[in-house]
Amino acid sequence: MSISLPVFLKESEENNSKLVETKLSQTTFVSSEDLLRNLCLASQEVLRKAQQSGRSKCLKCGGSRMFYCYTCYVPVENVPIEQIPHVKLPLKIDIIKHPNETDGKSTAVHAKLLAPEFVNIYTYPCIPEYEGKDHEVALVFPGPQSVSIKDISFLLQKRIQNNVRDKSDDPDKPSFKRKKTEEQQSCDLSDNKCEDTILKKIILIDSTWNQTNKILTDERLQGLLQVELKTRKTCFWRHQKGKPDTFLSTIEAIYYFLVDYHTDMLKEKYRGQYDNLLFFYSFMYQLIKNAKCSGDKDTRKLIH
Repeated sequence: MSISLPVFLKESEENNSKLVETKLSQTTFVSSEDLLRNLCLASQEVLRKAQQSGRSKCLKCGGSRMFYCYTCYVPVENVPIEQIPHVKLPLKIDIIKHPNETDGKSTAVHAKLLAPEFVNIYTYPCIPEYEGKDHEVALVFPGPQSVSIKDISFLLQKRIQNNVRDKSDDPDKPSFKRKKTEEQQSCDLSDNKCEDTILKKIILIDSTWNQTNKILTDERLQGLLQVELKTRKTCFWRHQKGKPDTFLSTIEAIYYFLVDYHTDMLKEKYRGQYDNLLFFYSFMYQLIKNAKCSGDKDTRKLIH
């Protein structure tokens, strides 16, 4: 049977296109797996021993937990705190948790455990005061108004200039209270030297995606710059059906934001400084993956 050249070329082009799409899809999936395998992590031997010995007591509340207490934000008795890595972050993080979010299923606790002086967790409707700080705070959440990390410095500096301009136009209009150094006072939109000094805090919402709307629409969060991590894909074992794989778990969102912040805003090469934020996450991911492969329901129940 003969095939005309135009038809043959068209079919060949379509097949090549499908092959490329398949390879890209496989590469994306594998790269997510590779990320967790290639992290610069502290030894997880303490977690392996804890997993083998089973649940242990929280030294604060006495509850029986696995690895850490998700209500007290501390490691359990058989996980010595000195064997848990301590991560230093370049900015503060506020996590606002939905009251119906199950504590034991939240990955936000990982951030509090590993970077305690940089991370605070609040249960809605308790929200910190951000009024007058929209020039130094960003909300990490996907949406139609969200911007990329690369745009943060420009947009926050623009807000500062607009605030100064508004005050000069109307001296009686309330202005933001902000301490300025000489370097910050001389900063303008084209000056890259002070870009890394603008953002001081990020906010994340910790809840199921179906519960986020109530918090997201709270008037106390309105007007904040909204940032989306558009190119990252989740590895979370509790990924919600019907949601895109770019919807990340809380600890993934924190980690990916900081990696991109380090390279795109601080303009520095990333060398694994924040990898230990995934210390618990990567271990639990592998544990659950192994349990699924072996059909070990007991292990999955144990860490849940």
